[in-house]
Amino acid sequence: MKPTSSNGAACRPIQPPYLFAAVPDHLVGDVHYAAREASYGWGMVPVTAQIGQTEFTTSLFRRGDTDVLQMKVPVQRAEGLGLGDRIAVTMQISGVSRR
Repeated sequence: MKPTSSNGAACRPIQPPYLFAAVPDHLVGDVHYAAREASYGWGMVPVTAQIGQTEFTTSLFRRGDTDVLQMKVPVQRAEGLGLGDRIAVTMQISGVSRR
């Protein structure tokens, strides 16, 4: 499932217990630019993200043609997230914030 608009990304499972949100296609280039020096290897990029009232640290990484943001179970529970939900995420990569 790929997002159909900039209003949010669809949640999808890749490997339990995480859900992953795909970065919308029109933001992938911006994310790659911001993350170019932040990666700690294998394309993994540390981020601080916020969904609803929940702020958390996680990793952003390349999956196929896009980047995905991992959402751990505590974040899913705190925000009542489930498979297929559309979400709005604010994330910060190495001091650069993009919504």
